[in-house]
Amino acid sequence: MIELPIVLIGIVPIYNLPDVHQELRLSGEVLAEIFLGEIKNWNAAPIAKLNPEIALPNLAIQVVNRPAGKGSNFVFTDFLSKTSSKFRGQVGISPSPKWPVGVAAERSADMADKVKASPGSIGYVEYQYAVKGNISQVAVLNPAGKFVRASAESIAEACKAVEAPRWNIFSASLTNAPGAESFPITSFTWIYLRAKATDSARAAALGDLLDWIYKEGQQFALEEGYSELPPQLLAGVRKKVRDLH
Repeated sequence: MIELPIVLIGIVPIYNLPDVHQELRLSGEVLAEIFLGEIKNWNAAPIAKLNPEIALPNLAIQVVNRPAGKGSNFVFTDFLSKTSSKFRGQVGISPSPKWPVGVAAERSADMADKVKASPGSIGYVEYQYAVKGNISQVAVLNPAGKFVRASAESIAEACKAVEAPRWNIFSASLTNAPGAESFPITSFTWIYLRAKATDSARAAALGDLLDWIYKEGQQFALEEGYSELPPQLLAGVRKKVRDLH
């Protein structure tokens, strides 16, 4: 089998603080402590320090997470493990983390609904669910010291920061990427293929599908809340597709 990147995705921390209308800022270290259950209240000192202009409520934090076997778990725990040695030691990088606190939401849509319905809650979803649900998003501290909100542009910037100038690495991890405009919880989504086809008709059909994915399909992905692969990376992926058969 081989893997090929298809589009880019951001995993976005979302929250519900009804009386807070300014943009909430959090670092990976603080997010890690929240999801470890060590920061329990929204007006805790580590959160207040990052948001001095916000009157944070004296409200308990309700953590919402995802159950085992979820790709968003893998991306989120990858980021938290890079930014918090404590999280790396206690939970680590996994699609099936053993969360010490929180209630589970089976699907991304369930996560969005739970957070939207529960004052004081925090969770994480794919970027498009935050946008379509009109749910407040956290601006996350990146390695350049900037608090960045997820957007099609900031997600693409993270990819560029990791993949340029070679554009053929197809990195397994794009989290915590360098660059002032990079959203730090970014990932590829992938397609897995046999390295060699055994059926010529199926191979031709798959070739047509891949051709669409890496041309017109990129725009459809953008409309659905993903980010397009940068043009230089697309050229590298197309070359790899041509070399498959």
